Amino acid sequence: MAERRLHGLQRVLGTYALASSAYGNVGSSIYYALGLVASFALGLTPVVFVLSGVIFYLTAATYAEATAMFPEAGGSSSFARRAFNEFWSFFAAWGQMLNYTITIAISAFFVPHYIGGILWSPLRHSPGDIIGGIVVVAVLAAINVLGAKESAGVNVLLAVVDFCTQLLLVVAGAVLVFSPQTLADNIHLGVAPTWKNFLISIPVAMIAYTGIETISNMAEEARDEEKTIPAAINRVVIAVFVIYASLPAVALSALPVTQNADGSYQTLLGLTEEQGGYAGDPVLGVVKTLDLGFLQTPAEIYVGLLAATILFIATNAGIIGVSRLVYSMGLHRQMPDRLRRLHPKYGTPWIGILVFGFVACLAMLPGQATFLGYMYAFGAMLSFSIAHASVIRLRITEPDRRRPYRGPGVLRIRGYDLPVFALIGLTGTVLAFIVVTILHIGVAIAGTAWLAIGIAFYTIYRHRQGLDLTTTTKVAVPAPVTEHEAEYQSVLVALDVKQYSEGAIATAVKVAARRRRGIHVLVTIPVPSSSPITADMPEQELAAQAIVEQARLQGGRRVSGHYEKVRPGQAGRMIVNEARQMRAQAIVMPLPARTGSSVFGKTVETVLADRPCRVIIHSDAQDGDGAAAPPRRPALAGLSGGS
Repeated sequence: MAERRLHGLQRVLGTYALASSAYGNVGSSIYYALGLVASFALGLTPVVFVLSGVIFYLTAATYAEATAMFPEAGGSSSFARRAFNEFWSFFAAWGQMLNYTITIAISAFFVPHYIGGILWSPLRHSPGDIIGGIVVVAVLAAINVLGAKESAGVNVLLAVVDFCTQLLLVVAGAVLVFSPQTLADNIHLGVAPTWKNFLISIPVAMIAYTGIETISNMAEEARDEEKTIPAAINRVVIAVFVIYASLPAVALSALPVTQNADGSYQTLLGLTEEQGGYAGDPVLGVVKTLDLGFLQTPAEIYVGLLAATILFIATNAGIIGVSRLVYSMGLHRQMPDRLRRLHPKYGTPWIGILVFGFVACLAMLPGQATFLGYMYAFGAMLSFSIAHASVIRLRITEPDRRRPYRGPGVLRIRGYDLPVFALIGLTGTVLAFIVVTILHIGVAIAGTAWLAIGIAFYTIYRHRQGLDLTTTTKVAVPAPVTEHEAEYQSVLVALDVKQYSEGAIATAVKVAARRRRGIHVLVTIPVPSSSPITADMPEQELAAQAIVEQARLQGGRRVSGHYEKVRPGQAGRMIVNEARQMRAQAIVMPLPARTGSSVFGKTVETVLADRPCRVIIHSDAQDGDGAAAPPRRPALAGLSGGS
């Protein structure tokens, strides 16, 4: 049975592809989170990463259960829509939008810090880091508006290289600088850090787990999603724990807490570059303290460039997240259609990308990385809390719904199996949200303003649309009616050796998915019954090969092809068999000249009668001189078998 692919997402990603993509986002955070957390937690930095890691684990379990139930993009917004109503879905989505915007800002802000650490020092200071970060956002926003696609293979490769580099750094640090005694001496409870700073550092440390929603937002691309999504999340959790539980200990051994003459405590890991520290490039700072001999300089250059590259990709991932979220919110009538409107030429939600890219640039202008960390914690704790609450409520309202994955722990109350992991996770994220809001008045003002602006726009927009605040109303997307609106993963173009059809190849190029080798050209050469089927036919074979080459020139690298010899009248059967063997999802054929009473010709009629997939017949109109006129709109001459 043929499978038609409309402009959407294909379920092609397995466990390791999902896990690698997610780790590429989560793992990038250590390059700035380490310095931010150390500036507050000082000697308790390793402990804080472990505590925030527990919250991360509980949150990951929540996302695994909910995403396996509803394998669709949206994350906490999608969960809230299912568990509560559209208003809470918007509330969660608006919190996610803050997360993505801050992720763009903070990732871009630290790119020049790492480049400056190895190439040009002015980039490590204001205004060099601010200008550099804004340039990064502007370039990536333009690229995303133009519709340039990510290379999934490159992202996965970089994620693996990133993890291996971090693991190697942990091993090298454990051998060269790790000291349990130093870690113990770093801690001065209630003094360094103060209890206030310790409490603040926990929600701030959650910025290290930026990207947990990545797998949820890629759910529509997951193969065998009920198994691969929970498995991918578990692998990310394990990888993150390995690095985040060990690298901070190595860092605090290499850059220990020291006491100043005035009695205050500090670590170079948490001091700004102006103060002689490494808060802007903490991982590079750790490398600079290691005694690697002749490898010292190459190691610093390697880590600096890798960190800058990973952060560059993390910035791009944030912009992609914004584009997807803007489009999803527009479809569900949570924000004006103008923001999700696709560019007429590039097909990207360009207005939303530019608007929130501009907001990210504004967030960088003060040059305060710590404030960005606070704001991320505000939005993340809000989204995570709603996700936990959604899973809890779904256990109550839909207890019999099939759950391919269930998080650990069950607490039975009044006949309901409540999820222990979500209850504890909700408690942790709510407390963290309260802490970061109460203890930092600037965050409370900015965060409340963000939520107020979002709710105001949502209320006004829904009122103008004649909608209430809670009913889910999705924009009606017209069903595709022509082949121009469909894409097929594999297309077979059947041509006769006597004539090349430029229109048929053009049609195949239009309907074929954007993948390599998605179009295959089959040229049939009729062999007279008086000759053996394997008879040499040099002229026809050269002509057939020329047709394949011409198709490659017209269609590009996606086109492959070959020729087959057939008996007269058997070409249709040959085409059907070839389509079945290559699992073609569409067959494109030129309409032959009408002969006798047959409208399509015997070959086309045979293919239509036994079609294994959709068949598209292209008609090349003939002008008065018998020359082929410009190709007309191709027609769907046959319905697919069940597509």
